[in-house]
Amino acid sequence: MTTRRHTLIALAALLAGCDKLTGAKTGFKAIDITGADYGKALSLPDQDGKTRTLADFKGKVTVVFFGYTQCPDVCPTTMAELAQVKKALGADGDKVQGVFISVDPERDTPERLKAYMQGFDPSFIALRGTPEQTAAAAKDFRVYYSKVPGKTEGSYTMDHTAGSYIFDTTGRLRLFTRYGEKDGTANLTADIKALLANA
Repeated sequence: MTTRRHTLIALAALLAGCDKLTGAKTGFKAIDITGADYGKALSLPDQDGKTRTLADFKGKVTVVFFGYTQCPDVCPTTMAELAQVKKALGADGDKVQGVFISVDPERDTPERLKAYMQGFDPSFIALRGTPEQTAAAAKDFRVYYSKVPGKTEGSYTMDHTAGSYIFDTTGRLRLFTRYGEKDGTANLTADIKALLANA
C-alpha cells in the first residue's frame, strides 16, 4: 500500500470523527460516529437514472462507499467484502443495502456502473451525479477525492477516502469502517448484525 494511501486512510479516520476513538466502548468494531453532523443528505441518480435519497433505504442497514470502477484495489475489495457479508447473514442479508457512489462520473457511465454492481451483488446500487453533484455529496460526507495524472497522456487514477459509512435501519448514520482493517469482513458482519438486532 502506498504512502499516499496510508495518508488517505488516516485522513478518513480524522474526517469520520476520530474523537470517538477515545470515548466509551460501544461494542461496535468500526468507529462509532452516531450523532455526526454530516452524511445527512444524499440525492443522486442511480445506474438506471432514478434519483435516490437516503430515505429510499430505510428499513435496511445501508453501507455507503465512494469509489470508482477503474480502482485497482480498494474499491473492488470493499464491494466484494460487502457481498460476502450479505451472503454470510443468510436471510438477514436482504436487509443490507450496498450503495456505491462514483467519484469518477467522467468515466463511470451508467452502463459501466450497472455491470460493476452486477459483478458483486445484483441488489447493490451505484449512484452517479454530475461533477458538481459529486462534489456536493462528497463534501456532505466529508469524503476526499482527487484526480491523479497517469503515466500516459489522458490517463489518470483517483485518490479517495478509503472507508464506508454505515446507516442503521432508521436512516441514521452510525459507523465508519476503514479499509484494510484486520478481520474486516468478520467485524463488518458483527456490526451489521448488531444494528439489525437493535432495529
